[in-house]
Amino acid sequence: MKERCIAIVLAAGQGKRMGGTVHKQYLDLGGKPILAHTLKVFEDSDLIDEVLLVTGADERGWVRKTIVENYGFRKVTEIISGGKERYDSVWNSLQNIDQREEKENIYVFIHDGARPFVNDVMLQRAYKEVRQSKACVVGMPVKDTIKIVNENLEAEETPERKRLWMVQTPQAFHASLIIEAYRKMMVVQHDHVTDDAMAVELMMQHPVKMVEGSYENIKITTPEDLRIAEVFLC
Repeated sequence: MKERCIAIVLAAGQGKRMGGTVHKQYLDLGGKPILAHTLKVFEDSDLIDEVLLVTGADERGWVRKTIVENYGFRKVTEIISGGKERYDSVWNSLQNIDQREEKENIYVFIHDGARPFVNDVMLQRAYKEVRQSKACVVGMPVKDTIKIVNENLEAEETPERKRLWMVQTPQAFHASLIIEAYRKMMVVQHDHVTDDAMAVELMMQHPVKMVEGSYENIKITTPEDLRIAEVFLC
């Protein structure tokens, strides 16, 4: 029996690095908002049962009408107000799942709304792994040599490239594991926690497996990213 799979799609960011007045997830890409491209992947996936969409509190009505209803995304069951930081937005969504009696039979897929090139192959790989390990992250091996530098920008260390991966989303977890990790994290100093996997690693001491994604699974953050995305869309 397939467990219930819920996607949390994060679209509450302001996208300051993009510039302009329109938040990055709402920018046009091939004739429709970036977020609409992202949501369509989850809508079309036989794996995903439900989507919790996180937006700015004052954008919820606009997003429901302009994106969710306009493009017919029936799997979006809730539009949740985001918090000040990414982890606040995730926690707001996880509390929704925590209230459910069936949470022991739920897997959670946390995804950036500004990553429109996720696909069903990645979702299936993540599902297969998360059923085994309870925690996994989509990503790809780095192509470049990486340097660790000091405060003077002097190279101090060169890690082995074969051990380095770029972290992407979705990041998939058994619901109880990620909820408990966040519950613990929200009561301690956690500004240094940059993704959901790190919360599980630090708060639960639970290993997180890497799953192959795609080099095209970029997060659209800067104007250069948007131009690259237009090429990928062709």
